[in-house]
Amino acid sequence: MESNQAEVMPRSDLDQVPDLKLEQLPGFSPEWTTRIEKNPHLKEYILKIYSEIHQTPTLALTLSRDMGAIKRPNIIYPVGDPIFIHIYAQGEEKSTLYIPIEPRLKNDRSLILNEVEKRMAFLLNQKSVFKSIEEKTEYLNKILEKMIKISPKTEIDELKPDPKKDGKKPLLNFAGKQDQIKLDKDTFERLKFEIFCEKLGSSILEPMIRDIYMEDIHCSGQGPLYVSHKTFGTLESTIVLRTNEELDAFVLRLSEVVGKPASHRDPIIDATMPDGSRINLVFGEDVSRRGSNFTIRKFALNPISIVELIKYGTLSSLVAAYIWILLEEKMSIWICGETASGKTTTLSAITAFMPESYKVVSIEEVPEVYVPNKNWVREVVRETGNSASEEQGAVSMFQLLKAALRQRPNYIIVGEVRGVEGNIAFQAMQTGHPSIATFHAASVSKLVQRLTNYPINIPKTHIDNLNAALFQSAVHDPTTGRYKRRVLSLNEILGYEPVEGIFNFVEVFSFNASTDKHEFRGLGTSYILDSKIAVMRGLDAQNTRLIYEEMFQRAEILEFLIVLGKLSYDEVLENILMVNRMGVKEAHALLRGKAIQKAGAKIEDDIRKKVRGG
Repeated sequence: MESNQAEVMPRSDLDQVPDLKLEQLPGFSPEWTTRIEKNPHLKEYILKIYSEIHQTPTLALTLSRDMGAIKRPNIIYPVGDPIFIHIYAQGEEKSTLYIPIEPRLKNDRSLILNEVEKRMAFLLNQKSVFKSIEEKTEYLNKILEKMIKISPKTEIDELKPDPKKDGKKPLLNFAGKQDQIKLDKDTFERLKFEIFCEKLGSSILEPMIRDIYMEDIHCSGQGPLYVSHKTFGTLESTIVLRTNEELDAFVLRLSEVVGKPASHRDPIIDATMPDGSRINLVFGEDVSRRGSNFTIRKFALNPISIVELIKYGTLSSLVAAYIWILLEEKMSIWICGETASGKTTTLSAITAFMPESYKVVSIEEVPEVYVPNKNWVREVVRETGNSASEEQGAVSMFQLLKAALRQRPNYIIVGEVRGVEGNIAFQAMQTGHPSIATFHAASVSKLVQRLTNYPINIPKTHIDNLNAALFQSAVHDPTTGRYKRRVLSLNEILGYEPVEGIFNFVEVFSFNASTDKHEFRGLGTSYILDSKIAVMRGLDAQNTRLIYEEMFQRAEILEFLIVLGKLSYDEVLENILMVNRMGVKEAHALLRGKAIQKAGAKIEDDIRKKVRGG
């Protein structure tokens, strides 16, 4: 297996590179001075590619979504020392590459690593317990210092196989300094990084796992790995698994890391990686003709906030405000769409709208949903072998959902409804336990088809226990040529008419693809706002307009947060909690004043027109 970044030049060749002053690179800042000094391999890499392609990369400390519109990107950004990523478009007819820049060993890599592995096996104390990864890293570095001697140059001839002994090299008896391996300082630092990745990190996947802009990692068989990047879309990486033997060994290792060893008997594994990422792998050529394969869905340490989704255009502030009111009033809403349409991201974002006093129980196969409530019970299915078979002692989503009904939650969140647990979810809604869930369906008709047929089998007359269904998808962006996620519609479920044999629903919001805007169709026609929430709040027909006014104000509050730069999940949550404590009117006045102070009086009119139209 290879982390196949462009080969770094020997230091003796650096003087031959055309004059290039790093401080003249686009995006250079004082912080980059520190990073380059701390990571000499980065400087060597930049000089190397400049000598080959005569182009200067742009240095970026962070990436923005706008960069996705760049036709031929040539950008380097950090993902945590000492790793950097180079996004490089080779040409119009070639793919854009995802190139990890890492301090990997340059010469005799396998020889050095194999010898170090053998010696570490004798020196490691298997009973040692560590409180943190930093503590374990320090322990491994001390062991390396025992077996390595820093020399002016690397001398490893004694480690190479002896031709006189049939090419075999016996394991050296490590007895002290006389047997230390002689490495130069640069090689030793690279060795420490290699050992960290292999023992504590994610091996060749370490750059991708660290990358906060990573969505998915794909291995379709032997050859290069591919990535789904949040900014630049699908990219070919320079990390390559060249043979089936190499691929099988790596896939087996991944399965062991997640605690579910793959085999020819059990070749399919679904699991969670140590960082929380979701992995699916298939082992062996007998079930995967191109060889073993795996897909990793990256877990986001910092969930995307509802305000960020509004800024990205995934949904409008008015859609978000409508959902905000629904969740405060304990309405059930399901997030529907195809695979990779952003359902879980949207679900995690809207959980910030639930009052902090609510008790929430979430049930998932793989933990992905984020809930900010302190009174949050997070339950995950338990598998025995590779199937959630109750006879084998596993705990299924069906069992967990039944148990959740006894825990008196204000909300039940189901990570993804697929089977009989959907029937229990509807029974829960009937008995006063509202639910939020993700579901694979592209429209209301497809939603009803799946709910009323095997294996969920919901009676048609029970469908209206679900109050609302949001549908989103990935739509093509003609500007960038890539796909962007958009809420296509938000519908109120009214129920089934047995006489006419039809399901009634109200499309409260719809997406206009030509303008890339969301249109509000529910003014004065929303069944939930007019006939449910108004009654719950004691409002008569003449005063239902107060609910709509409140919804507009909540939408404007979310727009004010964008103006004020309050985008992160924690910042948004803090302001939502403030709204809940102060009241909508008071919080609206406070945030409006701050927004005007920052952006000028015109911002109020701009936001008002954006939210209310006109």
